[in-house]
Amino acid sequence: MKYIKFLLITLAIACTAPKENSEAGSSEEKVLNVYSHRHYDADKQAFERFTKETGIEINLVKAGADELINRLEMEGQNSPADVLITVDAAKLNRAKSKGLLQPVDANTKNKPEFVDVENHWYAITYRARVVAFDKEDVDISELSTYEDLASNKWKNRILIRSSSSSYNQSLLSSIIHENGPSAAQEWANGIVANMAREPKGGDRDQIKAIASGVGDIAVVNTYYVGLLLNSENPEEVKVGERVGIYFPNQEDRGGHINISGIGVTKYAPNKANAIKFIEFLTSKEIQEFYAATSFEYPVHKEVSPDSTIAAWGEFKIDNLDYAQKPELLEEAIKIFDEAGWN
Repeated sequence: MKYIKFLLITLAIACTAPKENSEAGSSEEKVLNVYSHRHYDADKQAFERFTKETGIEINLVKAGADELINRLEMEGQNSPADVLITVDAAKLNRAKSKGLLQPVDANTKNKPEFVDVENHWYAITYRARVVAFDKEDVDISELSTYEDLASNKWKNRILIRSSSSSYNQSLLSSIIHENGPSAAQEWANGIVANMAREPKGGDRDQIKAIASGVGDIAVVNTYYVGLLLNSENPEEVKVGERVGIYFPNQEDRGGHINISGIGVTKYAPNKANAIKFIEFLTSKEIQEFYAATSFEYPVHKEVSPDSTIAAWGEFKIDNLDYAQKPELLEEAIKIFDEAGWN
């Protein structure tokens, strides 16, 4: 069944393939072929802005990170893709380890931790993986670490999305890296035992479930709370106001983050345009736009977070060493399966 599903996904992606051009290798070509896992309105607006300012047309293919990485592998040197964008550093490093990305020198003002050590990828934004808690039913003193969420005191109180989420796979990879596979398995088993319901929906759905009284805490990415608090729908604003935000592991390694990043593909036919695109997305102006629109954390040295998320305070960030070992993702998936985490 998994093989059939993969074939169907591949066919679906192929139907949206970027238009090929007989002069694809020309430095004069005004086109950029983008393979992206991101699916946000902010990206659409930023991409349109790039085209308006540079005259470079963007052909966009959207799919999951694994599907896009598999596609790049199958296409090989015939791939029309110029850049790969994903929402997790481990996925970017997986593409790098497979030889699907090339190092480039882009002129950015990214903080050092938000550039691959060999310049195979550059971060665009990041979000923190935090605990959202019901202000009415949870005392903040109950919270401490990701590991503590597996303790019995959270029985029937935790809301979290599916194990297929790259955000959860990344978080578990970091726990494996920090504590080892056995401890990570115990953690996953404990989370499953403490779930208030079977995983379903995205992070916003988990927050809404808190407001509905289904559970008391949820593991979510910060920008989803920011979107709720700034929604045009008053009911969504109420949901966002119902929860508090807690950054785990501040007394030790720090809170987990998910990076959105971009890399130039190995056989990019429009390499110069790809580098321009990286520099555009990491520019001060566009970083400020992302911070104010998608409520993600900026990676530019001179850009501050939007006031909504800045109000939650600064936090210590966990290191990204786990992301240098993309094989941990496979280990995480096995642990999820053994724990019965759907």
